[in-house]
Amino acid sequence: MTGYYDIILGLIPLSLFGVSGVLTVAGFEMNHAIFVAGTIAIGCMGHALFVRTPTGTVRTETDSSQSPPPSSRVETNPVNSD
Repeated sequence: MTGYYDIILGLIPLSLFGVSGVLTVAGFEMNHAIFVAGTIAIGCMGHALFVRTPTGTVRTETDSSQSPPPSSRVETNPVNSD
């Protein structure tokens, strides 16, 4: 099953090559077509990173009743610096 980020990974080259190719055929200069296609690709990446942020596992109702999440804090003994 493809996820959101798999689709984004497919859209990046598709927007770069597809949009720039279509705009070039439509009569735009190559520099402008690549700039527009790159802007679309960066927009896709920005959406994937900042709007739909990549997170870890999603906890559901059944998960919360079992055990608390593991602590990211590491318990260590104090160090004597003699």
